[in-house]
Amino acid sequence: MNILLLGAGGREHALAWKIKQSPLCNKLFIAPGNAGTSMFGENVGIGVNEFEEQKEFCLNNQIEMIVVGPEDPLVNGVYDFFKAQNDWNGIVVGPSKFAAQLEGSKAFSKKFMQRHEIPTAGYAEFNKENFEDGKVYIQQHSLPIVLKADGLAAGKGVVIAQSHVEALQVFEEMILHKQFGEASSKVVIEEFLDGIEVSVFVLTDGKEYKILGHAKDYKRIGEGDTGLNTGGMGCVTPVPFVNDDFMQKIETKIIRPTIEGLAKEKIVYKGFVFFGLINVKGEPMVIEYNCRMGDPETEVVIPRLKNDLVALFVAMENSNLPQQIIETDDRACATVVAVSGGYPGDYEKGKVISLPQNIPTDSIVFHAGTKEHNGNVVTNGGRVLAVTSFGDNINDAAKQSKKLLKEISFEGMNFRKDIGYEFE
Repeated sequence: MNILLLGAGGREHALAWKIKQSPLCNKLFIAPGNAGTSMFGENVGIGVNEFEEQKEFCLNNQIEMIVVGPEDPLVNGVYDFFKAQNDWNGIVVGPSKFAAQLEGSKAFSKKFMQRHEIPTAGYAEFNKENFEDGKVYIQQHSLPIVLKADGLAAGKGVVIAQSHVEALQVFEEMILHKQFGEASSKVVIEEFLDGIEVSVFVLTDGKEYKILGHAKDYKRIGEGDTGLNTGGMGCVTPVPFVNDDFMQKIETKIIRPTIEGLAKEKIVYKGFVFFGLINVKGEPMVIEYNCRMGDPETEVVIPRLKNDLVALFVAMENSNLPQQIIETDDRACATVVAVSGGYPGDYEKGKVISLPQNIPTDSIVFHAGTKEHNGNVVTNGGRVLAVTSFGDNINDAAKQSKKLLKEISFEGMNFRKDIGYEFE
């Protein structure tokens, strides 16, 4: 079949790499793609939210499956748009617009978790109308205190305030000064959960599911998890504390009730669920849901997955997931992200990237913020490359990625040298 993949980051390069391996994939197109995705399919100059242009392309190129990478088109209703067409009848891998509120609205997801008794932090929500009540709530709240913009804020809408003064300033910035536009017109205030984070990834048809894998990512720009938050500086899997017992708790207390909740409420959901979890004294709790694969988690979870990904998508569409047996590589996997100088603040684009001629068989260089320009591969974003490697353990895998990164260069390039440091 001909497949259209939406997106342009490291996640999409990893998905393109995997999709192209499937015997079910005839032609692969990526909209808009990057310099790396062009190695596995044809990049198309259409934006992820340009649904009408996507539809025309699908009709002209006999596209039978659309795989949605990023969150924006899901929250904007790409699934609903294509399912409403009379002249196109293919598979869309992604939830409905209503279901995508699990990621698109923190308040929506919190209420969903409450209804289905899924463990998460206690919370309250406020807007301009009850702003003064919110200030009182903050002043009486224990520290630290977590403030979240309700809507999508490109990964920047969460602040952990260490003082009531800081929390009040953030609260005012978000609601009164519209720091994140409409995304912060409503703010969710949560209790702070202390523990180690881990993400678990599931493919579901809204009734049944299969666990694809799990990973731990590193958000902070600096070594030892210091400095500003980023979109992710690296990722490792499998995480040592996620043993069979802990995964059983995750499945029993979180995954199963979530999927059963979707089915019970008749919420249309055919795609990935990203469970952002935290291990609090041996008990898993939900920090957030995302309605797509993570980035850079995809760059370690997908390489370890032995199954034909397209076949899993077909099984999802045909309500045949229970018959699938998920197989994963026994080796550990680590990815280290190379970023532009200045990221996550201001940075320049268009820096020429020097890549090694020979890449070891146990490593993959996934492109994130890149494009082709005048015969060169150049930087086109904050996170530029994700170098993924296999190893007998996390430490070995991370060392292999860092070794390969020393053969890669572009002006201002930066990467964390300590990915996986807790597991050495």
